[in-house]
Amino acid sequence: MYQAEHRIFREAFRRFLDREVVPHIDRWEADGIVPREAWAKLGAAGFLCPWLPEEYGGSGADFLYSVVIAEELARAGAVGLMAPLHSDIVVPYLYHLGTEEQRRRWLPGWASGEIITAVAMSEPNAGSDLAALKTWARREGDEYVINGSKIFISNGINADLVVVACRTDRDAPPSRGISLICVEADAPGFKRGRKLEKMGLRSQDTAELVFDECRVPAGNLLGQENRGFHHMMAHLQQERLVCAVMAQAMAEAMLDMTVAYATERKAFGRPVAAFQHNAFKIVDMATEIKMGRAFLDQLVRRHLAGDDIVTDVSMAKAWIAEMANRVAYHCVQLHGGYGYMEEYPICRFYRDVRPFAIFAGTTEIMKLIVARNMGLLG
Repeated sequence: MYQAEHRIFREAFRRFLDREVVPHIDRWEADGIVPREAWAKLGAAGFLCPWLPEEYGGSGADFLYSVVIAEELARAGAVGLMAPLHSDIVVPYLYHLGTEEQRRRWLPGWASGEIITAVAMSEPNAGSDLAALKTWARREGDEYVINGSKIFISNGINADLVVVACRTDRDAPPSRGISLICVEADAPGFKRGRKLEKMGLRSQDTAELVFDECRVPAGNLLGQENRGFHHMMAHLQQERLVCAVMAQAMAEAMLDMTVAYATERKAFGRPVAAFQHNAFKIVDMATEIKMGRAFLDQLVRRHLAGDDIVTDVSMAKAWIAEMANRVAYHCVQLHGGYGYMEEYPICRFYRDVRPFAIFAGTTEIMKLIVARNMGLLG
């Protein structure tokens, strides 16, 4: 699957992370946000939206380059720098649904890191159930006027442009009447709420967003009016695949650091890993991780081929995220008291891997999708 150019790219990105990201993670964690200059450096080095055609500021690379970036950020413990959200979840909405004018206006800035993006779906009373969202927009002449609030929005503080899911037909059935509208940071009536304090991903700026008679040009509509739910469903396959990629890479990194620790750390005169119970625990984790990698690589190949893999991706997102959380629990345990100390990377990994079973659709929602697609539920 990977060619020589992918391996060269991976090594280059690892060097970039070692130089420009890893030394600053502790400070970003303390500040609760990744500074904008880090995004600009990513863009200048070609690590944002590498799949975009050159005419829009990208390199025209294949999706595997995005996989490499997501994996290496996760392995470095830098998942708080949500470049995959920007590059592989939000930007594809504009590329696939936007007009040529919208693409030329925004895509180059998105590739350079000058414009940071977010997507606003979740609401205080509508998380995984997107059909239940209440934020709405009415058309007034050549403008949309948006009212409502969003919560748990990644990149919410840094974002210069937010793709907002809102109702444009309040009388339509729940899964219809939803549209996607691009809201720029200076739009009248757009306000940032509080930056949310989270268990993990502390350097990732997650925020509440408020729209109070927020006015945006009608030309900021993305895709077709009232077809937003359909547009979101069409893009969730890649979003959930990216989440599975990052969770898998985190599981692999946690196992590596734990094996290194458990073979060096001694208890009762022998390495922690030499106790049969601990050795078996490590073997079980290694086995599950290899199973996850085999399943994930197959799905990446099929996604590259353009296959509809919604059911299998939902399975993978659910199983790999839960597996990574099991690995995190056992790895902390094998570290003993040091696993609970912030100075050891496993502590941050334990916190940071937890939301992968929650965002982009909870494990329970993933199972619901699979059950419906198997004909088990109505």
